[in-house]
Amino acid sequence: MSKKWVYLFTEGNASMRDLLGGKGAGVAEMTRTGVPVPPGFTITTEACNEYYARGKQFPEGLWEQTLAALKVIEEQVGKKFGDPDNPLLVSVRSGARESMPGMMDTVLNLGLNKETLAGLARLTNNPRFAADAYRRFVQLFGKIVLGVDGEKFEHVMSEAKGRDRQDTDLTAEELMQIAETFKAIIKEDAGVDFPEDPYEQLRMAITAVFNSWMGRRAVDYRRVYKIPDTLGTGVNVQTMVFGNMGNDSATGVAFTRNPATGADELYGEYLVNAQGEDVVAGIRTPKPISKLREEMPEVYEQFSQIAKMLERHYKDVQDVEFTIERGKLWMLQTRNGKRTGMAAVKIAVDMVNEGLIDKRTALRRVQPEMLNQFLFPIVNPAAAEHATRLARGLAAGPGAAQGRIVLDPDEAAARSEQGERVILVRTETAPEDFHGMVASQAILTARGGLTSHAAVVARQLGKCCVCGCGDLEIDYKAGAVHVHGTDVILKDGDWITVDGHSGWVYAGQVETQEAEVIQVIRGQMKPEDSKLYGYFTTFLSWADEVRRLGVRANADTPTDARVARLFGAEGIGLCRTEHMFFEGDRIDAVREMIVADTPEDRRRALAKIEPLQQGDFEGIFEVMDGLPVTIRTLDPPLHEFLPHGDREIEELAHKMGIDVATLKAKIEGLREANPMLGFRGCRLGIEYPEITEMQARAIFHAAANCQARGIKVHPEIMIPLVGDVSELRMQGDIVRRVADEVMAETGQKIDYLLGTMIEVPRAALTADKIATIAEFFSFGTNDLTQMTFGMSRDDAGRFLPLYVERKLLKDDPFEVLDQEGVGQLVRMGVERGRSTRPDLKTGICGEHGGEPESVKFCHRVGLNYVSCSPYRVVIARLAAAQAVLEEQK
Repeated sequence: MSKKWVYLFTEGNASMRDLLGGKGAGVAEMTRTGVPVPPGFTITTEACNEYYARGKQFPEGLWEQTLAALKVIEEQVGKKFGDPDNPLLVSVRSGARESMPGMMDTVLNLGLNKETLAGLARLTNNPRFAADAYRRFVQLFGKIVLGVDGEKFEHVMSEAKGRDRQDTDLTAEELMQIAETFKAIIKEDAGVDFPEDPYEQLRMAITAVFNSWMGRRAVDYRRVYKIPDTLGTGVNVQTMVFGNMGNDSATGVAFTRNPATGADELYGEYLVNAQGEDVVAGIRTPKPISKLREEMPEVYEQFSQIAKMLERHYKDVQDVEFTIERGKLWMLQTRNGKRTGMAAVKIAVDMVNEGLIDKRTALRRVQPEMLNQFLFPIVNPAAAEHATRLARGLAAGPGAAQGRIVLDPDEAAARSEQGERVILVRTETAPEDFHGMVASQAILTARGGLTSHAAVVARQLGKCCVCGCGDLEIDYKAGAVHVHGTDVILKDGDWITVDGHSGWVYAGQVETQEAEVIQVIRGQMKPEDSKLYGYFTTFLSWADEVRRLGVRANADTPTDARVARLFGAEGIGLCRTEHMFFEGDRIDAVREMIVADTPEDRRRALAKIEPLQQGDFEGIFEVMDGLPVTIRTLDPPLHEFLPHGDREIEELAHKMGIDVATLKAKIEGLREANPMLGFRGCRLGIEYPEITEMQARAIFHAAANCQARGIKVHPEIMIPLVGDVSELRMQGDIVRRVADEVMAETGQKIDYLLGTMIEVPRAALTADKIATIAEFFSFGTNDLTQMTFGMSRDDAGRFLPLYVERKLLKDDPFEVLDQEGVGQLVRMGVERGRSTRPDLKTGICGEHGGEPESVKFCHRVGLNYVSCSPYRVVIARLAAAQAVLEEQK
């Protein structure tokens, strides 16, 4: 007996999401709850995977089970598939476990041919409706199943409508003629006749949905959202109900709460006398759902009650699709709604306050990266007053963005790769545009509502988006955008500014300003004047209640330290002292130190730098009063501080009063074949101990001065690039000697730690010995990744994207910590270090400290803290909390 590949909607439920996909599990659960759902069945995700395992052949028993399920549906609805007198029509839709809006394919009105078309017209007494259904079916089937360029069909439709008519104005005769034209295009393009046998249509449509799982846009989407290719997609075959049967019929999409702001209101759109694809594709700009209350009050009331019931049932915001057929409401789909970061936090907090979910569930609901959206810039209101407003659409995505107009998604991707800021401008977006949307700063469409493809995908990407901007007329051939009612014509490459909060589009580059939350944090706005800030801080306070991992920030200046603390950093995990050398004229003293020939000359130059560094450290200690500050001694190769062009070298030689040839020789003498593995880090301090002495004095004098003023100071001095315990011992002796001298001189006892960065693989392997000297480890995963993989971070951009694309590597290891290799060294370093020193403090200060999956790994291996850039502190706080919750599952 063959495996069960097909489940009727009546056989499934919400717990079968992996097997049936999100859409299949959703309609099955709705069916169980008694909601009016057109009958249907789901072909499992396992069938999709087996289809690929068999070389794109249906698994044994699949087609027979499909036909058997179809018979059950026929009995339920009293219609017969392929029957000329009473035809059953179906939709065929994809549905993966993870929602992938618009990324795969749907075919509507399947089962129509000349005989069933005539039967449908007689049965409904509505030849125009039947012709419209047929035109749509031929168009979708031709594009999706047979692979014909959809633009060719759109061109025929545009020609037929002209400038003044909508789809709904076309007559039955015109629609039939359009369908015949479509079939001729199919014959010419695909080289096949349009299939007349309904069963052949069904088999081909199921195959097309399976094939769409590995289509470009689906693969691109999964890569962006890190969805495994092995999940497969379900196929949902469902009885058609028709929203295009006249003015008592409609179709729409709605969210149970506003997915852009999180407001507790029914939020959606619908179109009278239309089918579902019209709303999602943005072909006609739909009406807000509130209008349905006026046009069909009884249906609106029923829909509103069902929507809220579904939200309570799932305990989450629902994204529902519905159709009204001659006054009767049908629910086609429900799934958890995509939402912006701001909406996600507000909804989570509100649902806790309403008693629908608990705090821990709320914390699981928000992806850490979504918190970034609270920090997106907004258009400066004062600048907006003087800017040229071009047009206004629907505000569909967060933030504000400036960029050059690009009308083609391929070009957007190409220009973005070259470092250009672009804004993708389209009449409406389609799933094929996804790669261009990812590459753009913002998305702007002339058509489409707040539930259109552009809006849904932009919200999920966290991209600025304005859609339904009806005053824009886009001419792809001319590469121009005409603003209706004006003489303004924008060309491809012109600058515009898009405001995803107000919906306005401005000419040129309009000044932006910091987000509301940052304005409150900086004291530029009162907390009570920002609704967002209250939700933001409440939500993060829940994360802090749960997490065990500390979160610090990488900060090199008092300003950075202040921002980090305002975002909730519990100390500084990395202060890079070399960054302080580039302030003002300090670089001159550093260069003087580098070219010095004797220790005495070096000390004279260092003496000029010391008070400046001490002042910087005092400023940081003041800001971080009571919190630890980890300070790394000088790390980069010395040649980075010197010029390399002839003109710059001549200017520096003149400034320093030395011979140009002498300076050139010195610079040449510092040149290295592989500077990242050369004379840097602790190696500098070993050859030039006076550098370490100066930095230690600056740190401890700053600490003593602050402590004398009542500021609590906890410096942690970190020696970089240690590969052997002897290196750390030698540098540590200098630091401890200077500390003792300063404490004796000032009478201040300073509580400090001495530690090292574990960034050389040998350090992790010999961590038990290094821990005899080090009181803390901080894993520098940037260099540790470089040395473990044997690849330069600066050069890997030439080939790493290809590695990820071809799945040689799951992720770019410089973005997401390689847990299998580099992570193993981190784990080993922690375990071996603590075998010698059980109270060893451990942290991470590479770029991975703010990446959610890497943060969760750090929690699992028992680090004490992670450190990241100030603006990623909030992401790390939430990721650390989620690590605890995942551990407790």
